[in-house]
Amino acid sequence: MVRHLLDVDDLTPAELETVLDRAADIKAAQAAGDGPEPFDNQTLGMIFEKPSTRTRVSFETGMTQLGGHAIFLGPDDIHLGSGEPVKDTARALSRYVDVVMARLFDHDDAEELAEYATVPFVNGLTDDAHPCQTLADLLTIREHFGGFEEVRVAWVGDGNNVAQSFVLGAAMVGLDLTVATPEGYEIDDEVLARADAVGEAPATTHDPEAAVEDADVVYTDVFVSMGQEDRREEKLAEFEGFQVTTDLIGDRKLMHCLPAHRGEEVTDESIESDNAIVWDQAENRLHAQKGLLVWLSEQE
Repeated sequence: MVRHLLDVDDLTPAELETVLDRAADIKAAQAAGDGPEPFDNQTLGMIFEKPSTRTRVSFETGMTQLGGHAIFLGPDDIHLGSGEPVKDTARALSRYVDVVMARLFDHDDAEELAEYATVPFVNGLTDDAHPCQTLADLLTIREHFGGFEEVRVAWVGDGNNVAQSFVLGAAMVGLDLTVATPEGYEIDDEVLARADAVGEAPATTHDPEAAVEDADVVYTDVFVSMGQEDRREEKLAEFEGFQVTTDLIGDRKLMHCLPAHRGEEVTDESIESDNAIVWDQAENRLHAQKGLLVWLSEQE
């Protein structure tokens, strides 16, 4: 059966653990110079409405390391939903490639691609979700703490797409998570309900200092996401007091999905400190996505 990943809870908790295990094994094998190459003569089609450094390079490199090939389809190469219906794009690409990944604005477009694709579809990001980032985040936490038991994480900032997928992933692996957002920027109620369905929804607050009090990890992301540039000044004012500083972090680990807007959601000093594990996160996008691609191929 063809499986897709629109958000992290498309996996069961056991499947999520398996994907992370695959990622860890492939990472170790790659480091030893013996990485698997199960995708010989196979192609990943990559649709990009939104530009990205990490998503493109990690998927393209990952497919190469797995023995396959990736094709980049940017906004000037494909007119998703305008030149032809989204469902027709899904059907056509399915006749050419072995996996489709898309980084999009509208989550409905991702759902339609998955509905009509006859090969595995991976959501590389939408305005609602970023499951591949969550896989990398969980792999990073597991590496640094040896697992998830008794690990406490504080999310400080916007309840955006990265936060929402992380809430689901945290619930699935049993992480103790507290989310601190300004009023009006909370995690969607529907996402909290889904978190409860797969584990336990996070505690929520509007107080960053309260959120990090017992935390082992502080996680933040940009206050002004791509496509919100016209609201920059408004959002920065509403997020006053939520900047992650070295004082807020203390001796805790710092996570950030990158790119970071230094001086806005996080200080330069914080992200350059020894507490920051953001580069491990960035690297683990490569390994987590390889684990996912291999696992998806095993479901067919």
